[in-house]
Amino acid sequence: MDIIKVSANSRTSAVAGAIAGVIREHKRAEVQAIGAGAVNQAVKALVLATGYLRNDGIEVACVPEFADVTIDDKVRTAIKLVIEPRK
Repeated sequence: MDIIKVSANSRTSAVAGAIAGVIREHKRAEVQAIGAGAVNQAVKALVLATGYLRNDGIEVACVPEFADVTIDDKVRTAIKLVIEPRK
């Protein structure tokens, strides 16, 4: 399962569809965003995906985490959203 990477320019509906599809297929999704704009888009996409999945009878929970990411030999701190069905 790949990490869904979100930028400030990502379309929320496309990211939401990706989240919902990965949850349906793998029962777990990880979304990664670096920067305030990207985190904003990721959270909005999560809200949309929650609605899509609720229509299928799937309730999800999200746990935010920090993740260190190396870009151009520099370590940056990303926000990682781990999304799983509620138990």
